[in-house]
Amino acid sequence: MEWTGQVYADTPTVSAETYIEAAPRQVWECVSDIQLMPRLSAELRSVEWLDGASGPAVGARFAGQNVHDALGSWETISTVVTYEPEHSFAWAVGSPEYPSSIWRFTLRPEGLGTVLEQWMQMGPARSGLSYAIDAMPDKEQKIVFVRLREFESGIEANLAAIKTLLEREA
Repeated sequence: MEWTGQVYADTPTVSAETYIEAAPRQVWECVSDIQLMPRLSAELRSVEWLDGASGPAVGARFAGQNVHDALGSWETISTVVTYEPEHSFAWAVGSPEYPSSIWRFTLRPEGLGTVLEQWMQMGPARSGLSYAIDAMPDKEQKIVFVRLREFESGIEANLAAIKTLLEREA
């Protein structure tokens, strides 16, 4: 990731993609299973469907428990905002109308396999990162950039793990 100079109010984004030698249906089964992500993520420790939901659907909510060395531990409530089987699965952290972040997986068939992209957007609502920015406003661009790089590394690790899992099963 190259220096962007973005601030939090810019709602910066980061994404990565990979080609997986597996059909979109198989990739979809992985990325739409929220229980998989805590096994892959360095920050997300656990997830749980809320309000009686047992799987993803637009409007379904889930709680996530997170841990980060510098930020501590926290819980998030996310709402599924996009659910298009074998194509796109996205959730907003916090309020769906004004989220602290949005995360999305997008699938695209290619040849005999699937291109999987994971994307995320910071903001526009405040998040845990906002406290660091409040404490050091002169370093906001650097704080945002460092966090975007962390997200990029996490996304790349997630994609690599999903690729390995599915191609090993094939």
